[in-house]
Amino acid sequence: MSESLIPLSTPNFRGNEKKYVNEAIDTEWVSTAGAFIGRFEQRMADKLSVRQACACQSGTAGLHLCLRHFGVSAGDLVLVPTLTFIATINAVLYQSAEPVFFDCDEHLCMDPEQVGAYLERECRLEGGRTVETASGKTVKAIVPVHVFGDHCDMDRLMDLAERFHLAVIEDATESLGGVFTRGRYAGRATGSVGHAGVLSFNGNKIITTGGGGMIVSNDAPAVEHMRYLSQQAKDDADYFVHEEWGYNYRMTNLQAALGLAQLEELDGFLEIKRQNYARYREKLAGCSYGELLPFGSGDGSNRWFYSFALRDPDPGKRDRLLRYLGGRHIQARPIWKLNHTQTPFRQYRAMDCPRALRFYDRVINIPCGTNLTAEQLDRVCGALLAFGGEDRGYSQRS
Repeated sequence: MSESLIPLSTPNFRGNEKKYVNEAIDTEWVSTAGAFIGRFEQRMADKLSVRQACACQSGTAGLHLCLRHFGVSAGDLVLVPTLTFIATINAVLYQSAEPVFFDCDEHLCMDPEQVGAYLERECRLEGGRTVETASGKTVKAIVPVHVFGDHCDMDRLMDLAERFHLAVIEDATESLGGVFTRGRYAGRATGSVGHAGVLSFNGNKIITTGGGGMIVSNDAPAVEHMRYLSQQAKDDADYFVHEEWGYNYRMTNLQAALGLAQLEELDGFLEIKRQNYARYREKLAGCSYGELLPFGSGDGSNRWFYSFALRDPDPGKRDRLLRYLGGRHIQARPIWKLNHTQTPFRQYRAMDCPRALRFYDRVINIPCGTNLTAEQLDRVCGALLAFGGEDRGYSQRS
């Protein structure tokens, strides 16, 4: 009998999901109105200790709403990491703005030193705004991403943002449940530090609504404006009066019912993530050709995705490892193709990105879901350890 597939990350429905979804169906509130939307928003705001939250259709929609609200417009520059899912960059293009790509630090997150060097050496302050000297374009915002649940250096980035009058839209789509453990934001949740933060509830995230996202912020009027925009900017729903143009970005009551039940399980999911990561580290400690990357944010990370890295950059070996695991019914994936190398974005400015390029050639993501059993985890480790010997034989033959 062939071994069953070990998926990368699947939803875990073990709480009140069916109960709440059935309640939404029974009351016939299934679309973009209904009690579960407000309940989900309030519970999330309480969980993250922020003043306001707005549920929307996706993390991408949340990023777009933030960029729109904070005044990013055609021709403006937005500072982004190259190492992130493409949605972060797409949201910038939705506003006809231009991304400027930056390298990552040693923990895969946006390099604050490179951002600082760019702002200090290549930009000037002019009438309360920051202008890129060479192009004359206005730098409007920074979108730092907490990659795979590790944490950006928000102390440094917020200092730069204040000095250069930039909005900070914190992409926390992968880091729900993460908490800063050092610096002046110690004790704060990821997503709660920037001018606004954005969460994602895609099917592979630590909690899911099937598809969905949420904006969180301590700037309550900002969130209210984004909620207004997410509902087609309705000023009078009875007479269809609209003073702005908006979007159909509101989360449905069915999604919110699912999300509320998932949020009730978040603390348990975080503990499973911690235990599985520790078991992986223990089992793979003696691996000769690679290692499980540590989280720089330590115990504060939600440990969303686990990154296994070759000791040296070798895209050929990375791809052989992916095929080897796939042949043993273990789902794994490379990290995202770096955005400054993607066809739609090659026209835009990019800093030198040696760390991101090195990680791209070294790193794969391995199964990490909260449904992962001890037996499955051991099977993944066994395959990773066995690959070292088999790949040496392959290399010698070739």
